[in-house]
Amino acid sequence: MKQSDLNEILKKHKRWIKNEEGGEPADLQGADLQDADLRYADLRYADLRSADLQGADLRSADLQDADLQGADLQGANLDYSCFPLWCGSKGMKIDRRLFLQLLAHVCAVDVDDEECKQVQAQLTPLAIQSHVAEFLLGEWKERVK
Repeated sequence: MKQSDLNEILKKHKRWIKNEEGGEPADLQGADLQDADLRYADLRYADLRSADLQGADLRSADLQDADLQGADLQGANLDYSCFPLWCGSKGMKIDRRLFLQLLAHVCAVDVDDEECKQVQAQLTPLAIQSHVAEFLLGEWKERVK
């Protein structure tokens, strides 16, 4: 999809979110969005099922309640994005970088359950390989050395 066409869809989607005239929800199901510039995009509630987002720049994008089922996010940059943690992310294809980033976030939370803490400790050696590990897991990284 051409960036100009995508920008028009995003404009209409933003109008739809704001209940403004001329707005319509973004239907990007199955869209070819490889290497698309989606920085700061408001994709709340967007239909991105089975979309090809390989290499897309989604930094600071708002993906809250977006449907990403079956979407391919390999090589995509989701740094500082609002990532959906509901069933809409089921079946996404991700690469090692994003997997480690998500894992680092899981290991960085302060959980109140001992069993969960034990699992965090077991996963931390893998999580510290993430590009966000220094920020999220600085003290853990020192403990594992």
